[in-house]
Amino acid sequence: MKRKTIARDISWLSFNGRVLQEASDPSVPLRERIKFLGIFSNNLDEFFRVRVATLKRMTEVGKKNMHMEAAPAKILDEIQQIVLEQQAEFNRIWEGVHRELEKEKIFLITEKALNKEQQKFVQTFFEEEVRSNTIPLMIESIPQFPYLREKSIYLGVVLSRKDATLKRKYSIIEIPAKANGRFIQLPSPPGEHHIILLEDVIRFNLKSIYSYFGYDRYASWVFKVTKDAEIDIDNDISTSIIQKIEKGVKNRRKGKPVRFVFDKQMDAGLLDYLIRKLNLARKDSLIPGGRIHNFRHFMDFPDVFERKGHRKRPFIHPLLKSAQRVTDIIQQTDVMLNFPYHSFHSVIDLLREAAIDPDVTVIKITAYRLASNSKVVNALINAVRNGKQVTVMLELRARFDEEANLEWKERLEIEGVKVLISIPDMKVHAKCCLIKKRVNNHTIHYGFISTGNLNEKTSTIYGDHCLLTADRHIMADVNRIFNYLEKPKDGIHFIKACKTIIPCPTSLRKELIKLINREIKNAREKKPAGILLKMNSLSDEALIEKLYEAARVGVEIKLIIRGIFCMFTENAKFVKPVKAVSIIDEYLEHARVFIFHNNGAERVFISSADWMVRNLDHRVEATCPIFDENIKKVLKNILEIQLSDNVKARILDNELSNRYVRDRKHKKIRSQLEIYNYLHQKSNLIPGAPISVVADATVIGEAPAV
Repeated sequence: MKRKTIARDISWLSFNGRVLQEASDPSVPLRERIKFLGIFSNNLDEFFRVRVATLKRMTEVGKKNMHMEAAPAKILDEIQQIVLEQQAEFNRIWEGVHRELEKEKIFLITEKALNKEQQKFVQTFFEEEVRSNTIPLMIESIPQFPYLREKSIYLGVVLSRKDATLKRKYSIIEIPAKANGRFIQLPSPPGEHHIILLEDVIRFNLKSIYSYFGYDRYASWVFKVTKDAEIDIDNDISTSIIQKIEKGVKNRRKGKPVRFVFDKQMDAGLLDYLIRKLNLARKDSLIPGGRIHNFRHFMDFPDVFERKGHRKRPFIHPLLKSAQRVTDIIQQTDVMLNFPYHSFHSVIDLLREAAIDPDVTVIKITAYRLASNSKVVNALINAVRNGKQVTVMLELRARFDEEANLEWKERLEIEGVKVLISIPDMKVHAKCCLIKKRVNNHTIHYGFISTGNLNEKTSTIYGDHCLLTADRHIMADVNRIFNYLEKPKDGIHFIKACKTIIPCPTSLRKELIKLINREIKNAREKKPAGILLKMNSLSDEALIEKLYEAARVGVEIKLIIRGIFCMFTENAKFVKPVKAVSIIDEYLEHARVFIFHNNGAERVFISSADWMVRNLDHRVEATCPIFDENIKKVLKNILEIQLSDNVKARILDNELSNRYVRDRKHKKIRSQLEIYNYLHQKSNLIPGAPISVVADATVIGEAPAV
């Protein structure tokens, strides 16, 4: 049977292929190309830890997921083929980047190319900084093969003697990149930067490490293991959710290997030994690569580049620029912050104002991923110290942030914050805040609702929208959401009672179908009909089928999807082709915006939810309508700029070709730069002056950054 949708995991690999395209693009600054190689590598690690691991478990139990049209084993075969092709492309790109580094007088020096001064430096550095963190394991002498950390890289070492008087031995060494860093800058000639990788520092000192054993020849190759990251939580109702999370994090040590990446030059005997000891089969994900692995560390490559470039900074929203207090403004009008162009400081200021305002009595907020030194948390702690009742819904199951969130829970509770934790079988992914203030014996509600995490660090690199509002209808529903979060066992009626916000898991799917059906009805009646959607991922098959139905009757559909996209855009039965693009650039496009034409009375929403089964049916999410006409216009203009992108936009087609949008008849439009210019121009606009939707593109070449 012909597929109705593109397999989710194959679509995800296509997205990561777009990341790889950025690393390949010679117009991207070299330091950013290196960073994109790191992002690609990190993404792929997580993909294997989560998605490939899940598919392998499904093949073991012999069940086909109800949301998958292809058998897991078949998808795994496709994944293996695509990953090998992408790995070859990765290696080609890295070789080119390596040559470009040398043109800029930046040299990655191996242990065999050190001059005498550098040799002495490396030897001293090893003795003083690295040796205490380096423990060789003679793996053939250990009864049980040692546990290998999945985020680490290892040197596999073969020890031998020239005279063959000793039998060859195998050993492994974990590279202590977390303790010592991956990159060490060496003494360098004037005008040059020489850098050595930590594993090569260790390679240079192998003789010193293994001198005890009497060998005189040492050969070594890098490898790494990726393991199943799924938390194994049992159904023991007597175990608290916190204990289950802690148990799950510990159980990751026991995760089965799902990928083994190794230097293709590795000694055949050592390779066979490692494969056997890790219980891998040749059909498993064995990925031969080059000399260097764990390129995720390259996201932190030393900043040794001469060409720094002008970096644009976020700016204060124009409505807040001259205001003494954020609170006063949002009690008069809604304010939409568009990150990373607008400053996140306004959110922090709002929370700080609430923390010291004697009339504020209550602050409630959701937290999914927090910054490591969170100013959000600091403001909340100060609020408690000032006598406010503070409640934080802390999602302990934010994948790979579980340990950090457990630590935040402990700190917040010590300070007197009421911490709500995960709801069984449901993640809390909504991003919202409720502040209650008593004025003249009346309680005023205000706060915000956002598409992204309340994280001041990621707000500088993630494209998101955050609505600051005192709208009583919106805030009444935010209050209902928190009532549910505080009483999840018997409080589902609270979110079912929402009248303005459309929550998951109770209402959003049904409401989206209604909205699409309305466009279908209008198209059938020959009225204008259109749907414009932006999100991270679109994979829900029921909603994709509704979009197919809409396209068949003539609804104009435009989509901006950063990541997973399972919809076919080309079909002979579509009255109009579906326009779908993905934008990969310096900022991560993270916002969700839904616009329905509605016969001219446009319905505009921001949301925390992607169109995926997990978001719609298994998470607490919030989709908020936008009422302010100016904000609607700005949101629509931002999306239109992105749809006009002919520099960083890729076409999402049936073949997953990732072809760039190219329009030689018109000037270049790089949407992230143009959005910055558009919003900045509005920020400095004299009242009544005209403003263009797409700013002058003659300065293309510098991406907005912070």
